[in-house]
Amino acid sequence: MKKIHKLILKAYLGPMIMTFFIVIFVLMMNFVWKYIDEFVGKGLDPWVIIELIIYATANMIPIGLPLAIMLATIMTMGNLGENYELLAMKSAGMSLLKIMKPLIIVVGLISIGSFFVVNDLVPSANKKMFSTLYDIRRQNQALEFQDGLFFNGIDNMSIRVEKQDPETKLLRGVLIYDNRSASGNMSTTLADSGYIRLSDDKNYLLVTLYNGETYEQTRNSQWYTKSTLRHNKFDRQEGKIPMSGFNFERSDENIFSGNSQTKNITELQSSIDSLDKLVSDITVTAYNPLMRDQIFSKDPDAVIPPDSITIDRSHMHKAYVIDSIKHLDLRTRDKIWTGARQAARNSQNMFTFDESTSKEALNQLYRSKNEWHRKLALPVSIMIFFLVGAPLGAIIRKGGLGTPIVISVIFFVIYYIISTSGEKLAKEGTWDSSLGMWISTIVLTPLAIYLTYKANNDSALLDVDWYVGRYKKYRDALIARLPEKWQKRLNERAEKQARKREEKRARKAAKKAIKTGENGAEKA
Repeated sequence: MKKIHKLILKAYLGPMIMTFFIVIFVLMMNFVWKYIDEFVGKGLDPWVIIELIIYATANMIPIGLPLAIMLATIMTMGNLGENYELLAMKSAGMSLLKIMKPLIIVVGLISIGSFFVVNDLVPSANKKMFSTLYDIRRQNQALEFQDGLFFNGIDNMSIRVEKQDPETKLLRGVLIYDNRSASGNMSTTLADSGYIRLSDDKNYLLVTLYNGETYEQTRNSQWYTKSTLRHNKFDRQEGKIPMSGFNFERSDENIFSGNSQTKNITELQSSIDSLDKLVSDITVTAYNPLMRDQIFSKDPDAVIPPDSITIDRSHMHKAYVIDSIKHLDLRTRDKIWTGARQAARNSQNMFTFDESTSKEALNQLYRSKNEWHRKLALPVSIMIFFLVGAPLGAIIRKGGLGTPIVISVIFFVIYYIISTSGEKLAKEGTWDSSLGMWISTIVLTPLAIYLTYKANNDSALLDVDWYVGRYKKYRDALIARLPEKWQKRLNERAEKQARKREEKRARKAAKKAIKTGENGAEKA
């Protein structure tokens, strides 16, 4: 390997790793912000949250990798251009493609590896992530009381505490509404103080109350006319109430195996074949009885029209209906139309198309096709982003994180909008998945080829001075075609603006000179 190629690789790998972790971190913050409400107040073990974040990180790789590749590529080529290293390489006779050769090889290997990541790692991580999220959502809120507020984390119970001693955990001013009775009885308990806590195994709620009273309303089938209210006072009352949902219980992750996001490309292909057959079977089951028993229940060739009516055999059914009805009396005609309407209603009622089943099968089919194409589109999109970023970096010749981040985000937003729109249309069945999931690649590929061609030919595509010069040239040519009177006015206006700019520069220079002199005098 040439030393110059080692230099380029060294300049690229560092920014690529750095930008990849930055992008993944930003995406993870978005994930945590989205689900933070489900984590808080449940007393989860920190490892559970860390485990979920690890699974979510694997799921973010297909989104973050293309953006990181583009950002790192623009930074690398921009740094080489800004330090005139790129110019030196070209002066030595190396073309842009030859300079990019080691980067193309590295990005190609990353693209191949990304397929295995999205095909093997991501489905497994998604399965575990969905299972962990499901378990977190099933867990009840931790038993934590706040002064003056009702705690509703227990089904059919509400507990209010006026004040809680943070050291002894003694509760004062306890109010409990209990609606757990299957018969509909309701009880209200008031106590001066007490303790309420979960057992060590979190399967029971242990309640100890002091100096209180209980009101129980007994209901029967005629509770709106006959209901009784019982009142009991107590000095000490203890209770042990069975609880569930306070322990973090792991569910079987295989229950999410049917989701298209948890399957690899082989399983998706099998699902697509099965769903295609299922949709076809549902359609046949729904439409065949309608077509056979209602719409084509009678063969028009079997109908013998009257001798007095001439019929075009190519349009026999239409001609027979129109001409025969014309010659019928009003009552018979009304009878025929009534029968036709009734037949149409019967056809509609006979239409046994299972809408919910068919919609679910079609949705699963579209999602499976989308995921199948997504796994193949990711490696291609990585190469496209690289081929967009490399010439852009060579053209703008700006390194660092400022300009590259702006340009990368702009292109990624365009890519994301196009990709999301295409995926939505494919998910709805408006577009085929082969078009919806590849539309962003189809749009960006010509742009990548164009930018590579321009950068390879040292085009001034983003050179502001070049555009200013072209503007002045066209402006002068346009002014030359105008009448002399207008030319004179425009020239006078241009000279006036030039004098103003010159005066402004002179004032700034004078202020700077005065300030410099004052600073020098102070130092002296």
